[in-house]
Amino acid sequence: MAGLQVPNSASGQGPGGRRRSWAELLAGRLKRQKCNPERAQKLKDSAVRLLRSHQDLTALLLEVEGPPCKKLSLSKLIDCDSSEIYANHSSSFIGSTLQDQASRLGVPVGVLSAGMVASSVGQVCTAAAETSHPVLLTVEQRKKLSSLLEFAQYLLAHSMFSRLSFCQELWKIQNSLLLEVVWHLHVQGIVSLEELLESHPDMHAVGAWLFRNLCCLCEQIEASCQHADVARAMLSDFVQMFVLRGFQKNSDLRRTVEPEKMPQVAVDVLQRMLIFALDALAAGVQEESSTHKTVRCWFGVFSGHMLGSVISTDSPKRFFSHTLTQILTHSPLLKASDAVQMQREWSFARTHPLLTALYRRLFVMLSPEELVGHLQEVLETQEVHWQRVLSLVSALVVCFPEAQQLLGDWVARLMAQAFESCQLDSMVTAFLVVRQAALEGPSAFQSYADWFKVHILHPPLVPSKYRSLLTDYISLAKTRLADLKVSIESMGLYEDLSSAGDITEPHSQALQDVEKAIMVFEHTGKIPVTVMEASIFRRPYYVSHFLPALLTPRVLPKVPDSRVAFIESLKRADKIPPSLYSTYCQACSAAEEKPGDAALGVRAEPSSAEEPLEQLTAALVELRSSMTDPSQSDVISAQVAVISERLRAALGHNEDDSSAEISKIQLSINAPRLEPREYTAVDLLLTSFCQNLMAASSVAPPERQGPWATLFMRTMCGCVLPAVLTRLCQLLHHQGPSLSAPHVLGLAALAVHLGESRSALPEVDVGPSATDAGLPVPALFDSLLTCRTRDSLLFCLKFCTAAISYSLCKFSSQSRDILHSCLSPGLIKKFQFLVFRLFSEARQPLSQEDAASLSWRPLYLPSADWQRAALSLWTHRTFRELLKEEDVHLTYQDWLHLELEIQPEADALSDTERYDFHQWAIYEHFLPKSSASGGCDGDLEAACTVLVNALMDFHHSSRSYDHSENSNLVFGGRTGNEDIISRLQEMVADLELQQDPSVPLGHTPSQGHFLFGIFCRRLQALTSGWNVAARLQRQRELLMYKRILLRLPSSVLCGSSFQAEQPITARCEQFFHLVNSEMRNFCSHGGALTQDITAHFFRGLLNACLRSRDPSLTVDFILAKCQTKCPLILTSALLWWPSLEPVLLCQWRRHCQSPLPRELQKLQEGRQFASDFLSPDAASPAPNPAWLSAAALHFAIQQVREENIRKQLTKLDCEREELLVFLFFFSLMGLLSSHLTSNSATDPSKALDVCAAVLECLEKRKISWLALFQLTESDRLGRLLLRVAPDQHTRLLPFTFYSLLSCFHDDAAIREEAFLHVAVDMYLRLVQLFVAGDTSTVSPPAGRSLELQGQGNPVELITKARLFLLQLIPRCPKKSFSHIAELLADRGDCDPEVSTALRSRQQAAPDADLYQEPHLF
Repeated sequence: MAGLQVPNSASGQGPGGRRRSWAELLAGRLKRQKCNPERAQKLKDSAVRLLRSHQDLTALLLEVEGPPCKKLSLSKLIDCDSSEIYANHSSSFIGSTLQDQASRLGVPVGVLSAGMVASSVGQVCTAAAETSHPVLLTVEQRKKLSSLLEFAQYLLAHSMFSRLSFCQELWKIQNSLLLEVVWHLHVQGIVSLEELLESHPDMHAVGAWLFRNLCCLCEQIEASCQHADVARAMLSDFVQMFVLRGFQKNSDLRRTVEPEKMPQVAVDVLQRMLIFALDALAAGVQEESSTHKTVRCWFGVFSGHMLGSVISTDSPKRFFSHTLTQILTHSPLLKASDAVQMQREWSFARTHPLLTALYRRLFVMLSPEELVGHLQEVLETQEVHWQRVLSLVSALVVCFPEAQQLLGDWVARLMAQAFESCQLDSMVTAFLVVRQAALEGPSAFQSYADWFKVHILHPPLVPSKYRSLLTDYISLAKTRLADLKVSIESMGLYEDLSSAGDITEPHSQALQDVEKAIMVFEHTGKIPVTVMEASIFRRPYYVSHFLPALLTPRVLPKVPDSRVAFIESLKRADKIPPSLYSTYCQACSAAEEKPGDAALGVRAEPSSAEEPLEQLTAALVELRSSMTDPSQSDVISAQVAVISERLRAALGHNEDDSSAEISKIQLSINAPRLEPREYTAVDLLLTSFCQNLMAASSVAPPERQGPWATLFMRTMCGCVLPAVLTRLCQLLHHQGPSLSAPHVLGLAALAVHLGESRSALPEVDVGPSATDAGLPVPALFDSLLTCRTRDSLLFCLKFCTAAISYSLCKFSSQSRDILHSCLSPGLIKKFQFLVFRLFSEARQPLSQEDAASLSWRPLYLPSADWQRAALSLWTHRTFRELLKEEDVHLTYQDWLHLELEIQPEADALSDTERYDFHQWAIYEHFLPKSSASGGCDGDLEAACTVLVNALMDFHHSSRSYDHSENSNLVFGGRTGNEDIISRLQEMVADLELQQDPSVPLGHTPSQGHFLFGIFCRRLQALTSGWNVAARLQRQRELLMYKRILLRLPSSVLCGSSFQAEQPITARCEQFFHLVNSEMRNFCSHGGALTQDITAHFFRGLLNACLRSRDPSLTVDFILAKCQTKCPLILTSALLWWPSLEPVLLCQWRRHCQSPLPRELQKLQEGRQFASDFLSPDAASPAPNPAWLSAAALHFAIQQVREENIRKQLTKLDCEREELLVFLFFFSLMGLLSSHLTSNSATDPSKALDVCAAVLECLEKRKISWLALFQLTESDRLGRLLLRVAPDQHTRLLPFTFYSLLSCFHDDAAIREEAFLHVAVDMYLRLVQLFVAGDTSTVSPPAGRSLELQGQGNPVELITKARLFLLQLIPRCPKKSFSHIAELLADRGDCDPEVSTALRSRQQAAPDADLYQEPHLF
């Protein structure tokens, strides 16, 4: 057979003396022979027989070839890029060969194949390396390994591969084995990392090997190598495996490996890496060195994305806890005494950034409670590394707001243990922890001085058996302070006891204490508690150091500053010795005469603050440079801590003790003021915040900007919150429209973060007095943003858009409660109001397709399109969901309150646009909207009700300043939005048209008009009483009612028509009730209403009556009813008749040719009678009713000159008795009005003369008038006159009674039985009025004559009345005392002497009858 020649041919020389290869030999035969399947199969069988005779497996594999490759050995197989079909073919071929060879050798095929693959892996790893310590494969190596692993997977699939043997063979080439190869074997399922590690005989050695390779891997990752993504995936998988297997509760090892080795290896490797990192930091690793890169990368494995899927298990938390323990306990070199000296260098700002970054990553997995508890446990059970322990404390209070309370509670427990069990270690730990936490500033923890003074200056209350321990502690503390040359008596009030520097001299500390105390006094208006306590418990320091520093002589300012006010407050509180204060005043006076010498008293030059401000500026610039560099995100917390320190230095604060004393911030919105130093520092902070936001937003949206804004905000809140809010008030309320877009965006974001911390911030009082209810900080911004002019509207839109957009982006993944705390409902409502008002397209209903996505990016661009941004926010899905919350609905009432603020002359809308907007808002939006959503349920009357209440509320709000009676709906010092009043008129007119013609307009007959119901409810809610505040409030409310009624149709007062079955409509009844109960007291003068409301009623009356079947009869009936139901209407018509008559006459004659109705003619006649009476001609008799004629005469008399009055009143002798009594009453009312009303047309002396003249006529004709001073609703006279006179006038009748004392006739006083009763009653009531202070309202002005002053002086009046009574009592007959006992029963103690005289006279013997004959026998 030709096969015998093949070896010779193969081994022989070919042409040219060269040995020909197997392929060359076959190639010639293939060319000569045609393709025959049978021959091909025979050829294959022959080749297999030939190959089986070969004994060297390695050589065999190296010689096997395939058509696409020159050689088909395993080493070449992994290089082959053939198709999958060919690869499978080669694998099966080699697998068959391996089986045959294993059979011949008598070894398992799995062992043989494992050794072969391990050898090939070694060949791949020994290729040329790019680094001295390679852990990653090259591209070529990775390609070869991929082919090799495919073959190994084939062997595994066909049970031809031993994992254990493979692992053992791999460890034989450990020195050349690359870490990436191990990872690929694990990932592709050839052999798991767990199996590989478990198979190593030496756990220590494998741990060291893994440690070296992981360090190299971390270094290459940080060096940004070509295959960094592969390296990160490797590190993540290794860490996940180590954490999962090293820190699981129960071992769950698969297959047959021993259960103890893997957890030990995993823990060992992780611990080696951490110790390496900690040692490197302790040795002072250089920036960007290989070690620094390794440590930085390894600390990154503690982030969530590195832990991957295992983050959902319990293993990461146990791993983090174990890591924290190792951090705190590794290499405990320092003692507690060393820590005391060095801990200031271990603050958060000075701790290595890599270590603080590690802390923050640990904080993600462990809660503050767990961290503090773990720290406590470690300190109690192990030796610790104090630097890392205290740096962890600093990180805790900086990163967790709640850590302050947790640490405070823990320290309290430590102190309790120290006192109770004499545990010195607990006390040392407490001191170290508190000192360290206090280093981070007041925003993170209370000052060390505060905490320290609590234990030394204000010892806690402890049980008696531990009192000695506390006493010893305080004594030792004082001794230690004395050793340090710091006396407790000379210790500063605000001294920084945590400082490691030189001890401050008492004088220097006193100067700082004075500045701090003045600052607290500025913010609170009260003497600081610290100063008050020092004046009592630390008097040596207070008198010897604090007061001399405070009372440094200087040139006093013309306008008293805070220092002057503080000194005066201390003086009033008797906290400054008089001699010391006197010396200070003299020195200040001398300083004014010598300005040059006075300059010596200035403690600090203006330039002294420049250096700290420059340092603050530099720190802020450094922070801003980190905003655009993502790699610097870990150092931001440290930079903010540095800023906090620099800020305190710039403001001269060692500790911000004032923050603990401010429970409410007083802020003047109209006139906010700042000290120059505060102004500069706060402007630096706000400018930096805005710039940082713009820089951060240029690289990341708000939700990915990290916590820098919150940390920055806390720094401002801790040091200068009152100053920050004051500056924000200046910027937003007074300079808002002039702010640029970056300022608007920055301040809006700051407002959001301030709202985020609202629970930790004090309330803000923006009212004129400290008793006003405080506002939370988010609501403050609502108050600062006004919507009045075009500029303020646009600025408010920008700010609201920026604030809401930022909050939605920043907290997009958090609960909606966060949004509620960050933004006030008022801010969201203002945004809705502005969008509706300024953008007509927003008034259309939104469809589901209109929902837009929200992007923060357009807002921070210089050319921000605010309209587009606002509309984008308006259609944003999250914002639309937010608007479904009930408390952020823009209700109809909210809309009215905001719309009333608009100044029409400066509005962004034209008159036409504003009218269209009002029509849409009322009739299309709020009227049909449900009440649950803030609408009116389609009820026009309800819409009117809300509008009227809104008008009233706005009129009384702090936004309104001009409430003068003559102003026409004046709000906020300007004419109110007249368009809203016009809308009310339109709506009321629509309601009038909607009424059933058969029913009186306005409502059902029994209910009347809804407006009167509004007035009634509001009046019931007001405080009742006769004090000035209550009366003024009620009067202002009623004046507003009157103005609203005058702007509405007159039919509101009395209806549009009168029905035969109900001549007096419900509206008339309501108006009469309003006049009798309220307007009579607050809207009337001298027994008459004002002209405007009187004319309005009579016009409405005639309009309604002219629509009835018999107008004249209806008018007569209504006015006749007025005599009993509301007589004040008729007296008002009499007063204003000259101007009222032409209008009514014209109105009547336009519809009727008949004369005026009889009741109107009576008004004419009464007015004519009064005119005739005062004319020189003979007077006509007075028409009926007499009281109406008397009222007309009274009003006419008020217009007569004083010198003619006596002559004119002589005609009263001919008038009817009834007329004189009524005239006397109206004259008494006129006398009181002349005293009560400063602009009264009648002089009090003239009014008194009129009363005297009428009284003289009554006395001359022996007409009784005493009933006028005993009026009640039960008698006819009282029902009439008490409905004409205001209640205040009737209460002051005792004043008029005794003002006429000189006019009383002696015989009349004795003749009338009731005189004594009335006189005593009036006297007792006068005394009661004087005691209550009500007589001060009738005291004469200081500019009047002495005679008049004596007449109106209440004290002199009471004295004269008392003397009159004491002289009258003995002269009165016995019958005059019949009812005196009733008067004295409850008022006898008003004047005991008068009461005694009355009782004595009442009990005396009966009067002897002088004309009775004596009984002689």
